[in-house]
Amino acid sequence: MLRILGKASSINVRKVLWTCAELNLPFELEEWGSGFKPTDTPEFLTLNPNAMVPVIQDGDFTLWESNTIIRYLAARYGDASLYPTEARARAWVDQWIDWQASDLNRSWSYAFMSLVRHSSLHQESQALSASCADWSRYMQILDKQLHSTGAYVAGSHFALADIPIGLSVNRWLETPFERPSLPAVNDYYQRLSERPGFRLYGCNGTP
Repeated sequence: MLRILGKASSINVRKVLWTCAELNLPFELEEWGSGFKPTDTPEFLTLNPNAMVPVIQDGDFTLWESNTIIRYLAARYGDASLYPTEARARAWVDQWIDWQASDLNRSWSYAFMSLVRHSSLHQESQALSASCADWSRYMQILDKQLHSTGAYVAGSHFALADIPIGLSVNRWLETPFERPSLPAVNDYYQRLSERPGFRLYGCNGTP
């Protein structure tokens, strides 16, 4: 059985858990990270030298980096509906996964640490305003894309990219600040909320 090392409150671990739900893939979750087993031990560092979760073990195969993990699981255990095999369709899905990991994540990092985690290192007002403005700008890009497809981020059908993007939308809606109106994003979130995997793992890990 697939072994997942991480904690269900982590947004990156939730990507893996939600992907498993979409694939009907059984797994065992072993809780590592803050509040659980420490990731800076020799035992864990042999699995991931970055001391970060998630890590998976699929038989004798060990893998880290959440987006790499969900791609692997979808390619190994899924079908083309979740992660296309055709090169251009797959590239379209990968494009949005990578956009979430780079541009979108960078934009909300400071605001999230300030407004949700209440980090003392993230309370500079100008930096917070800049992060909120940047985050809003990238979410407007997403809103435009969803308005264009009328459904999901990479097209008319749910695909692997909707898992990291959907988790980011959850973070957007749960962070307390004044947000612009994004009707297509709101409609998208309602569509995601109908999925059993999202109800289990997409909304901060609570059903």
